[in-house]
Amino acid sequence: MTWNFPAVGYSFYERRLQRQLVPERIPHHIGVMVDGNRRWAKLAGAPTSHGHRAGADKIHEFLGWCEELGVDVVTLYMLSTDNMGRPQEEIDQLLAIIADTLDRLGESNRVRVQPVGALDLLPEDLSSKLEALSVSTEKIDGLHVNVAVGYGGRREIVDAVKELMHDAAGRGMSLDALADELTDQHISSFLYTRGQQDPDLVIRTSGEQRLSGFLMWQSAYSEFYFCEALWPDFRRVDFLRALRDFGRRQRRFGS
Repeated sequence: MTWNFPAVGYSFYERRLQRQLVPERIPHHIGVMVDGNRRWAKLAGAPTSHGHRAGADKIHEFLGWCEELGVDVVTLYMLSTDNMGRPQEEIDQLLAIIADTLDRLGESNRVRVQPVGALDLLPEDLSSKLEALSVSTEKIDGLHVNVAVGYGGRREIVDAVKELMHDAAGRGMSLDALADELTDQHISSFLYTRGQQDPDLVIRTSGEQRLSGFLMWQSAYSEFYFCEALWPDFRRVDFLRALRDFGRRQRRFGS
């Protein structure tokens, strides 16, 4: 029998990390910026689409880890409004990969999918797929997956304020009256993630240390974890390290 000592050591370390996790300190809601697919492809000497495909495969693997560890909600930042300005060929390939990812999520019958973004910015077939998947999975009592496609944090806040104003006008309320009673909770109730708990933890891969507009409103008191690994290379041990780090932090919520 031939032993693979690096693999054995890795497995031992992974189990050790998991034993260090406290179930009560597992985040309820995790936001993930799946960054680094294009750089991964470039380093591998492969087409950009290969990086996006590898990133999509990692998403399914990651969601399985979340299910195993008791995470309730995951928000995946898959395509920002800024990304929409990339070369059309890349965007078309990425949208096709996202559509395939959505099909796989629906076929699993294990997750509830909710679109989070400006669907009017997307091709009609993709926006229709997102809306249909949201309806077909809404009764599933499993991991809740927010799919942030065509998402921008500023756009979300603008859309929330517009919807809030239209709602007030529909109830016969004047702008002056609305301004007098407006609170942050009013705006929160019109966000794409309305009714959900704000993310406890936001993870970004690829070594970048910025939010890039991701959940700008909701992440006011989130904890952040930045990982050097490119998203397709993100390992379960990297995820366990993030959870261990989160569990050791003292959350103050501005106090």
